[in-house]
Amino acid sequence: MNVKQIEKAVEQLCLKANFYLRKDVVQALKHALKIESSSTGKEILKILIENQAIARRQILPLCQDTGMVIVFLEIGQGVRIKGGSIEKAVNRGVARAYRRGSLRASVVKDPLIRINTGDNTPVVIHTKIVPGARIKIYVAPKGFGSENMSSISMLKPTATQDEIIDYILDVVKKAGGKACPPLILGIGIGGTMEKAGILSKEALLQPIDRSNPKKHLMRLEREILKRVNSLGLGPMGLGGKVTCLGVNILAYATHIAGLPVAVSLSCHALRGGKIVL
Repeated sequence: MNVKQIEKAVEQLCLKANFYLRKDVVQALKHALKIESSSTGKEILKILIENQAIARRQILPLCQDTGMVIVFLEIGQGVRIKGGSIEKAVNRGVARAYRRGSLRASVVKDPLIRINTGDNTPVVIHTKIVPGARIKIYVAPKGFGSENMSSISMLKPTATQDEIIDYILDVVKKAGGKACPPLILGIGIGGTMEKAGILSKEALLQPIDRSNPKKHLMRLEREILKRVNSLGLGPMGLGGKVTCLGVNILAYATHIAGLPVAVSLSCHALRGGKIVL
C-alpha cells in the first residue's frame, strides 16, 4: 500500500468529520429534545439540531473549534507500506484537509512557546498492529472545551462501583457548562495511566446507540448515564434533564495494586470517521 492512499483517506475523513455530525449523535439529540423538560434546554437542543443540519447542507464546520486531530491506525501485519513515512502521510492529509476546508488551525508547535503551526498539525497518532492485510483508520478531531475538562484518576484497587461512579460524577459536575453539554462520556478502565486515557478516547469512537457486549459494563454505562442526567445540569449547563447523551466504556487488564479510570468528555459535536483500506 502506498502512503498516498493513507494521506488521501485522512484528508477525506477530516473534512467529513468536521462537516457532518455522526448519525447516532443526531438521533440522540432528537430523542433528547422529546424528553427534555426545560424550556431553555429544549431551545438549546433545537439550535444544536438546526446547527448540524446547516453544517451538513452548506458544508460548514459544526463548531468553530475544529479540534486537535487524533488518529487511530490499525495496521494489518500483512500490509507492506511503500512510498514513505505513515506518520508524515497522516500529517500531510490533516494539513491538506484543514487548508482545503478553511478549518481553524488550533495547534501550537510547543506547549510553552505557543506559536501556531498554521495547518493543525502535528497529529496525535495511536497505532496497533493487528492480524490481516488491511489498514483501518479512525480520525477524531477533538475540541478542547471538553478536552480541558477530561480527567484521569488512579483509584485504589478496592474501589467499589459506586466510588467509580462518584468519581465520574465529580468530573462532570466540575465541568459544568464549560464542556458544552449535552455530553458524551468515553470511559477507560484498567491498564496503566496512559492506557486508560487511550481507552477513554477509543470509547468515544464507539456508537452511542449500541449496547456494550460485556454485560457488567453495559449495566455500568446505563447507571452512569442515569446518574449523570440526574445532576440537572442540562443542555449547556443551564438546567434540564439531558446532561449526557451517551456513555461508552472500554476496559483492559490491570495490575493487582491499581485501578486507573479515565474520563474523556465530548460535547455534542462528537466528530469522527473511519475507513478500511
